[in-house]
Amino acid sequence: MSQPAETPSPQLQRRLGVGDAVLIGLGSMIGAGIFAALAPAARAAGSGLLAALAVAAVVAYCNATSSARLAARYPASGGTYVYGRERLGDFWGYLAGWAFVIGKTASCAAMALTVGSYVWPGHAHAVAVAAVVAMTAVNYAGIQKSAWLTRSVVAVVLAVLAVVVVVSLTSSTADTSRLDVGSDATVTGVLRAAGLLFFAFAGYARIATLGEEVRDPARTIPRAVPLALGLTLVVYAAVALAVLMVLGPRGLGEAAAPLSDAVRAAGADWLAPVVRAGAAVAALGSLLALILGVSRTTLAMARDRHLPHVLAAVHPRFQVPHRAELLVGAVVVVLAATADVRGAIGFSSFGVLVYYAVANACAWTLTPEENRPPRLVPAVGLAGCLVLAFTLPADSVASGTLVLAAGIAAYGIRRSISARPAS
Repeated sequence: MSQPAETPSPQLQRRLGVGDAVLIGLGSMIGAGIFAALAPAARAAGSGLLAALAVAAVVAYCNATSSARLAARYPASGGTYVYGRERLGDFWGYLAGWAFVIGKTASCAAMALTVGSYVWPGHAHAVAVAAVVAMTAVNYAGIQKSAWLTRSVVAVVLAVLAVVVVVSLTSSTADTSRLDVGSDATVTGVLRAAGLLFFAFAGYARIATLGEEVRDPARTIPRAVPLALGLTLVVYAAVALAVLMVLGPRGLGEAAAPLSDAVRAAGADWLAPVVRAGAAVAALGSLLALILGVSRTTLAMARDRHLPHVLAAVHPRFQVPHRAELLVGAVVVVLAATADVRGAIGFSSFGVLVYYAVANACAWTLTPEENRPPRLVPAVGLAGCLVLAFTLPADSVASGTLVLAAGIAAYGIRRSISARPAS
């Protein structure tokens, strides 16, 4: 008796164009660095903050270029998880996927807690949990609705940041001498700050992980990634310059809410509530896009049974990996109820830097016929990722290494079990 043919697994639909992909990338980047990582980075780098921003931007550019070339060749959900398996072998793909999932899950918690700290500081954890539930529901309803909401979020945040920059630069308290690099800027401090700021640039990964949902990925992804990164760098540089000129490196490093403090120092107290609202909206936009990206990598790993295969289901109506999204949302709810935002940023940066180190190693193996980037790009990207990862705060390096080791051990156990002959 013949066996029935295996039903092919449902596929995601290609609905996103260049504009939608750029906006998803912007939504996941803009807000994360400005409202969450800027002050810790200033504490680490001192007057070398702008140098740290430049270092983070160079590493991000290399990573983005490598990722875009790889995503155009392998337009499937999963990002470097897929590239690592195709170019380096099963283990390296698994390592990248594991690093991405744990790092970006921590990012989700950081963004949710940022929402809570701006909306209702006394009940930040409760607000964070509510934000995660709401954004998971939006993603569950479909990728087009997520792109529409991200477009609205980006517009609001850019408007708020533009007002902050203009008010700060035109105030009488702005002083260009505060941009001078002093003796407090050390190489280690600049590198540590660059690692923290990298947390803010990593959002372009959302575009690569959506490779199965963009139209004409060979054209769309290589255009969308550098556009999103370039626009984000311009925004970050403008805001960092404006805030430094008003607060100075020490004031920025000590600020709990640096943009609110900057507009107050510039004599525009009325603008502080607007900035708080903009911070909350920005963090919500980042949270929305982050959940989107983590669930797609979870989907890819579940398809290959590196995670429970039940998570590979795609909703027949909404065309989203609904079980993966619900699981990611549940894990982030737990973290948002218990975690510390600064620790989450460091842990996230470590995991994501490891992820991009694998991406650059994959890009090195591309041939000229496969549209390989100049060899210097993946070489600088790989070295930069490793250096920044291991100059992060010691507790972030220790916890990140421990969780990565746990994932590697799980991989080894799984391979040993699958290699045993059937009794």
